[in-house]
Amino acid sequence: MIGKKIRLERIMDRNTRRTVLVPMDHGVTVGPIPGLIQVPPTANLIAEGGANAAIVHRGAAMFGHRGYGKDLGLILHLSASTTLSPDSNRKVLVATVEDALQMGADAVSIHVNLGAEDEARMLRDFGTVSSACQRWGMPLLAMIYTRGPKIRNEYDVKYVRHAARVGAEMGADIVKVPYTGSPETFREVTQGCASSVVIAGGEKMASDEEVLRMVHDAVAAGCAGVSIGRNVFQHRSPASMVRAIVSIVHGGATVREALGILKAKP
Repeated sequence: MIGKKIRLERIMDRNTRRTVLVPMDHGVTVGPIPGLIQVPPTANLIAEGGANAAIVHRGAAMFGHRGYGKDLGLILHLSASTTLSPDSNRKVLVATVEDALQMGADAVSIHVNLGAEDEARMLRDFGTVSSACQRWGMPLLAMIYTRGPKIRNEYDVKYVRHAARVGAEMGADIVKVPYTGSPETFREVTQGCASSVVIAGGEKMASDEEVLRMVHDAVAAGCAGVSIGRNVFQHRSPASMVRAIVSIVHGGATVREALGILKAKP
């Protein structure tokens, strides 16, 4: 559908077919953490760095709308839970595809935890959202993690490749999964998923080089980009960090070249 193609080009580079996304939906889950005390300043910085889109909840989209500066794609996150819940792995829908259309969003995202006790409901919601996206021509990003009693290691490739495949089979245009730790294992993930795959950033890492090495190796394994939050918006210079990541994802830079770009900017 032409509508979906147009919207996808707002959140994915039409030449590289890759994307640099910055999730900023953490406020619902954990509250106002460093880097997201106020949304607009951070949105300005990641736009300045060249990010393709930000992922936010509806409230952040409303009070964070900038109205000036560089374009930044808007992905409305439809799922939520908080760390205060007895079961924070249980994600519920808090917005709809129609809400996203009314707000002018370029895409929507949904979070599903495979292996969680409420997996069945999350998969049902995934199907409902996927159908609505197909009906309206709205791109869908699926954040798929494996978290639950049977999951010993959510970074194990056997779980991650299953998660990615579920995302593709359910109709997601982009699937976000954890990085498995090596390009060799992550290649199994990308090869088994017909949709574009992006990696999650996870917890704040110890060094810039560690982040950029992960990005470089994932792209080398066929990854279509990244969806990195805390390692961007909690960086001492978010714009520079985004710029360094963009140099790898869209420009094919080496880790050393990306570090040079990062160090060259204040």
